Amino acid sequence: MRTAQGSHTVVRIERDPGRTAHIALLSNDATGELSYVVATEGVYSGDKVESFRSGIPATLMEEMGGNIDPAILATRTVARGNCLPMFMIPVGTVVHSLSLRPTGPAKLCRSAGAHGRLVAKLEDKELAIVRLQSGEERYVSLNCCATIGVVSNAEHSMISLGKAGRRRWLGRRPRVRGLAMNADDHPHGGGRGKSKGNVPSQSKWGVLAKGYKTRFGKNVNKMKVKDRPRGSHA
Repeated sequence: MRTAQGSHTVVRIERDPGRTAHIALLSNDATGELSYVVATEGVYSGDKVESFRSGIPATLMEEMGGNIDPAILATRTVARGNCLPMFMIPVGTVVHSLSLRPTGPAKLCRSAGAHGRLVAKLEDKELAIVRLQSGEERYVSLNCCATIGVVSNAEHSMISLGKAGRRRWLGRRPRVRGLAMNADDHPHGGGRGKSKGNVPSQSKWGVLAKGYKTRFGKNVNKMKVKDRPRGSHA
């Protein structure tokens, strides 16, 4: 659906055991072809959604008189569940399922309740600035696409599994605390009582868990505009 232009009808909303968000089964109104997408909050069976990933349709350009009218464009295209390139989305719009390459798949804001907000467009650089839920702001190409709205099933974070067995059904094995290990198995292990001896939080291989930067030199994320808030100021 993200690549096929035209109107699509939501057949039904389904639960996917492999992800936190719900998925929507869509039917292409022109061809009848079925496809799945991550469901947007507030989109239900029978609703219409459209993809404008290939750009502004010729019929819409004729409607605007051959020139792009931002007001008409936003009215006709910016609706919950629609897929649009970033240059067609008004500043301040809430989006999800952002791609990082113009022809690539969705990479950001895909889990239940996730979303970002388009905060600026830099037309001269062909880049947009998106603020993520963590507070981080990053560059995204204006030709990358995103879906309008918030990912469905935002209540997922409120689910209580209730017992260890249910976690095992989901494929999550038990985790042993470092304090409960022997000294030769973990830096926090060993000793009498339950004290790690003022040792900073770290993995069993000694890699620091707090405040330790993992991107150096060529690995620096050049698409990051502003880092997420950290520490006591978060």
